[in-house]
Amino acid sequence: MQSTSNKALTPLIIMCLLITYLVWGTTYFAITVALREMPPLFMMGTRFIAAGLVLCGLMVMRRAPWPTLRQWRNCTLLGALLLLGGMGCTAIAEQSISSGATTVMIATMPIFALLWQIPSGLRPRIEELTAIWLGTVGVLILASGSEFTANWHGTLALAFAICSWSLGTQLSRHMDLPQGATAFALEMLMGGVLLVAASAAIGESPRQMPTGAPLAAWLYLVVFGSLVAFSAYMYLAGQVSTVLASSYVYANPPIALTIGALLGGEHIAWQTLFAVVLIIAALGVLSWGSSRQRRLAAP
Repeated sequence: MQSTSNKALTPLIIMCLLITYLVWGTTYFAITVALREMPPLFMMGTRFIAAGLVLCGLMVMRRAPWPTLRQWRNCTLLGALLLLGGMGCTAIAEQSISSGATTVMIATMPIFALLWQIPSGLRPRIEELTAIWLGTVGVLILASGSEFTANWHGTLALAFAICSWSLGTQLSRHMDLPQGATAFALEMLMGGVLLVAASAAIGESPRQMPTGAPLAAWLYLVVFGSLVAFSAYMYLAGQVSTVLASSYVYANPPIALTIGALLGGEHIAWQTLFAVVLIIAALGVLSWGSSRQRRLAAP
């Protein structure tokens, strides 16, 4: 992509990429564990409200500038797209689709990210198109498996989640947002409020206060999945191309599949394994393309 694609991969950008790869690769299984005792939208909403309040408190202590009404509105819109639509629908899907298969399905993210960029005049490079093509073939193979054909409602929820998240990512690059972590804090806080409101609207009722593994999984989602990884992702969204910022979708599947199989006893179908191979190949092409652009841009 023209503007941010050529930005050097600084140590901070590399660290943020690794965080989204590793942490979000494990959060899908954590979601499955938390869902044992918490309904999906309520679980996600309380997760982001807790993380947002912590981050907002830190911003107040640092005397960060108070956001304008326009910035509050923009953060609320992003919270609706990224968290209510993106993470909320992902949690709904994981009620019927395994965490590993969910992660692989989300590999369609760059396709949607690319489509959202076309109206703004940006065009993908050949290596980005190649990576997207490989990922698409992998996802089509995955979708032919019985887990998705037998759970069409979960598949639709995932498709909506991917569309909503990628649109939010693209819009965030052109919006007036608060500086630094204040934007992340408001997006999580407002998105969490919207998730809890939606939970109440559809009649979700928490069965009990989570204990044991579900409680530990919820805390992991708050600290690592929300505070750490979501902040890293939003930083990437403003610094590198949308395709590179979304490249975690290629790295997450092998991590999620391994964790799901080892800790959750999830079955891995042959379609899933074949899809992962293609997706890892797509990640390699994408990484090669980014390295090539940096070498060409170097003086």
